Amino acid sequence: MNIPKKSINIGGEIFEVPDLSRLFGKGIWGVVIIVVLLWAFSGFYIVDAAQQGVIRRFGSFNRISSPGIHWHIPFPVEVVDKPKVKQVKRAEIGFRTVDPGPPARYADRKNESLMLTGNLNIVDADMIVQYRILDPVKYLFNVRDLDNTVRIAAEAALRQVIGQREIDEALTTGKGLIQSDAKDQLQNILDTYESGITVVQVQLQDVHPPDAVIDAFKDVASAKEDQHKMVNQAQGYQNDVIPRTRGEAGKMVKAAEAWAFERTTKADGDAQKFINILKQYNKAKNVTRKRIFLETMEEILPGVQKYVLKSDKNGNLMNIMGAPSSITSGGGK
Repeated sequence: MNIPKKSINIGGEIFEVPDLSRLFGKGIWGVVIIVVLLWAFSGFYIVDAAQQGVIRRFGSFNRISSPGIHWHIPFPVEVVDKPKVKQVKRAEIGFRTVDPGPPARYADRKNESLMLTGNLNIVDADMIVQYRILDPVKYLFNVRDLDNTVRIAAEAALRQVIGQREIDEALTTGKGLIQSDAKDQLQNILDTYESGITVVQVQLQDVHPPDAVIDAFKDVASAKEDQHKMVNQAQGYQNDVIPRTRGEAGKMVKAAEAWAFERTTKADGDAQKFINILKQYNKAKNVTRKRIFLETMEEILPGVQKYVLKSDKNGNLMNIMGAPSSITSGGGK
């Protein structure tokens, strides 16, 4: 095929180039128009509900577009990035997920998980960080390789928080507080970077002593459990014996007080009785003396027939048979 050519003068030199106007004629303008239309049509884009559109013009931030159908000046003038602002991302510290499974398989990263506690012990701590994009502009333009940055910052935050606590707290009761403090510390670091990321959750997966000393730590933990068990048993015994002893002591005190009250009341009654008898005695000494004598004899000789003999004025006993009217008895005649 013979392609028509034409000569052009560039800097005094003559060049022959294809004469497209003669090759295509006026149809070339139609091709140009189609190309322009296709180029303009490529400027349409769709932003999903979970995304935000960030438009860069010649590489610099220009504007943000909300979910829906939009148009921008096509490449190379403007480029659209569509970060998923509602997607929760995950960073793993101390391990990596090799196969989500099931069953899941993981690979340890000892260079990330081994760290010092406040009392200079070593623990092996794994952690998961969940985060999402809060500001898409900062997320795209302020920090390079942000996912790796989050992982490194999370490791630094965890090391700082665990370094402020003793090993017992990190292994047992202090995990919840460690997670909360690590989340706050990580958020502060990311805010300092102006990363446009918000930390959703920080979760400790596993905290344990290094494999080389884990048996020794188990022995220590077992001894502490035995200690707590014995302390609890002693406290239980104390809580049982002391209240019971106090109750018995109170019972004895009450019994003694009742006995003392009874004796005192009886003594007061006896004294008052003696006073009353004394008053009657002073009024009629002979009569009272005889009455007391007779009552006493009746008391010390119950159920026995008794006779009381009256003597004459000379002190001789009268004939019993001769003077029956003079005989009286405390128990009968």
